Amino acid sequence: MKQVHRKLRFYILHIVDAFYPIFSRFIPMQTFRYAACGGSNMLLDIALYSFFYNIVLQKTNVDLTFVTISPYIFSFILAFFITFPIGFYLSRYVVWQETGTKKSKQAFRYFLVVLACIVLKYTLLKLFIEYFLFWPSAANILTTIIVVSFSYLSQRHFSFRRTPTEK
Repeated sequence: MKQVHRKLRFYILHIVDAFYPIFSRFIPMQTFRYAACGGSNMLLDIALYSFFYNIVLQKTNVDLTFVTISPYIFSFILAFFITFPIGFYLSRYVVWQETGTKKSKQAFRYFLVVLACIVLKYTLLKLFIEYFLFWPSAANILTTIIVVSFSYLSQRHFSFRRTPTEK
């Protein structure tokens, strides 16, 4: 399994870093990697959300007998279960690999930021769709942009930050 991880990480870094020279004058390598990995995961999230909302759920509520969930929230949940592990992997092994923080501490911090992002995304989706009457797919895109910005700052300065003893 370690061999698969090493090869996967190598290929991802090779592909991402191949495009870095174009942007090297404008942003640092780590920020570029975050943008590339996060952007790819964000596009996957948007595609999955749209797929689940429009095709799988066909814009209908999901009745779980004890609760009924709107299709836009259920689509968000389904997409999250796929993009969360991908996002953590990319963050931990591609973007913020220089940190010396223990993985368990890093995972806990990452989990806290993700919880905050979930609450933020849920709240913004509800606000944009139910109060501002945005189309669900447009609301998801706008919400994702806001949440990704929050996530980047939180991951950089909290989850994967280097403590003074790690420098």
